[in-house]
Amino acid sequence: MIAGVDEAGRGPLAGPVVAAAVILPDNHVIFGLDDSKKLTAKARARLETEIIDCARFSVAQCCETEIDDTNILQATMLAMTRAVEGLDMAPDHVLVDGNRLPKWTYSAEAVIGGDAIHPCISAASILAKEFRDRLMVAAAEQYPQYGWERNKGYGTAEHLAALRQYGPTPLHRRSFAPVAQLELL
Repeated sequence: MIAGVDEAGRGPLAGPVVAAAVILPDNHVIFGLDDSKKLTAKARARLETEIIDCARFSVAQCCETEIDDTNILQATMLAMTRAVEGLDMAPDHVLVDGNRLPKWTYSAEAVIGGDAIHPCISAASILAKEFRDRLMVAAAEQYPQYGWERNKGYGTAEHLAALRQYGPTPLHRRSFAPVAQLELL
C-alpha cells in the first residue's frame, strides 16, 4: 500500500496549510490525474469525486496559529504527518511531493515534481487543493473585502490593498511579511 502525500497553501497570507494522503486501489485507473495547479477547476472537481469514490484518503491541516508558532515548513510537515496518520490503514511506503520528508517512522521518499509523476501524489494534490479552496471560499463570506473566493488567500494586489485598508483578520498569518509589517504600524 503506497500513499501519496501533497499539500496546498504554503504561500498564501491567510488560511491553513492543508495536506492530503491518498492510497489508490491497484485495480482502478483514474484518467486525467495531474498536478492540481495544471488542472482546471472543473477537472479538479470531477477528479476529486472519483478519488473520493475509490481511494483511501485523509485530509489534514495546520491553522494559521500553528503556522505562526512554528513556521510554514514545520506546519506543512505536521499537516502531512496528520494526513498519513489519519488514513484507516498504515501505508507500506509514502511518496511525498517535494524535496523534504516529515520526521516520521514511515518508509518514505521525497519526489520533486511528484504530483506530475505519481498518480497517488497527483490525487493527494487535488484533494488538498479542493479542500483548501472550499475553506477559503467559505471564509470569504465572513470577510468579503479580501477577495478570498478569487485569490484563496494569496497575496494578490486585491488582497494586499484590502489588508492595508482593513487590517488582518484572525485567518491571516501574522508571521508572513506583508501581515507582520502592518502589525508594526
